Amino acid sequence: MGSKRKSEDSISRGTPDNTEKRVKTSTGLENAGAISSESSFQEQIRCHLTELEKLIGQMMNSPDSIRDHITEARHDIVKAAAKLEKAFAKTKDTSSSGGNDSNESKHSEQNFDISGTPGLPQLPPIKDKSLEKAVFTHPGVVGDCNTISSDLSYDRLEILGDAYVELIATRLVWDRFPNLPSGRMSQIRELLVKNETLAEYATSYGFDRRASVPRDHLNQPKRWNKTKGDIFEAYVAAIILSDRTNGYDVAERWLSQLWIPKLSGLDHVRPPNFQCKEALAKKIMGKGVKLKYIDERPPIQLKGGMQTFFVGVYLTGWGWDNQHLGSGQGLSKTSAGDQAASQALLNKPLIDEIAAVKRAYDAKTKTERATLNQS
Repeated sequence: MGSKRKSEDSISRGTPDNTEKRVKTSTGLENAGAISSESSFQEQIRCHLTELEKLIGQMMNSPDSIRDHITEARHDIVKAAAKLEKAFAKTKDTSSSGGNDSNESKHSEQNFDISGTPGLPQLPPIKDKSLEKAVFTHPGVVGDCNTISSDLSYDRLEILGDAYVELIATRLVWDRFPNLPSGRMSQIRELLVKNETLAEYATSYGFDRRASVPRDHLNQPKRWNKTKGDIFEAYVAAIILSDRTNGYDVAERWLSQLWIPKLSGLDHVRPPNFQCKEALAKKIMGKGVKLKYIDERPPIQLKGGMQTFFVGVYLTGWGWDNQHLGSGQGLSKTSAGDQAASQALLNKPLIDEIAAVKRAYDAKTKTERATLNQS
């Protein structure tokens, strides 16, 4: 009983030397470098992960006296994770040094599954392994770009990938939203190609875990987000470059499957017929009469760069001065104005009253003209 209490006290104090020793013993990370074959490395790594998960689980299920000191013990877990990361790196180095492309491909697929993430389409492979390595290498980790070939990083690939991504997105929006004005097409395309969207996909596919980047990037969220977006664009370029025959079709099919869920909620942006403005004008417009469509409040910014506009229609004439007839909202000023006209037409008592005044005026004008012609 006394020995058990002594053991718990030792853990709760979070003594660095003791905790580090316990982590090393339970995970056996210090022996990772001694494994020579690729399959043995990977088996050892799986064991490391299992043991590390057990260690964390035991700590989380410990009595309060232990759980209160998890922050101290976390330092040792981070050390263990760093050793695990080195084991992964050694596995990759061993695979590359063997000069066997098939083994390198097998290793990549085992550690980074391309069979499809839940909710996402299957990730197309990059057939050229040198391009694949460049995709996940930041220019900042290969030295001076002026002295070292940029083919070692994603520097050039990202530029080409950016163009492909924008082209494929434009074609998708063009096909899905026929007759949509160019301004609205640009807004929807931005929703698909903006950096936040691409970085989100990169994270979902585990690109961030495969990337070699300067350490300071990880502590700068905006910069890291931009880097993940660049890696995603480079990946698209590498798919196409590594398969000159079918690469573009593969990339287009994959990106379209990725983007369709984002577009499915935008079917309402298809342009209306814009007939309500014409119907309202035909019913109440006349000489000296003015219909004004005015912004009633500032537009609201939506995700993806789109906006919601708020427009009201007002009448001056037939005895009314700046009379409000109706209000509407839409993803463009044109659609918001048309909705305002639609609401005005639904306000039948007022519109019928205005129309009656117009008819009386037109009848009077017609009679005066007939009398003038007779004389």
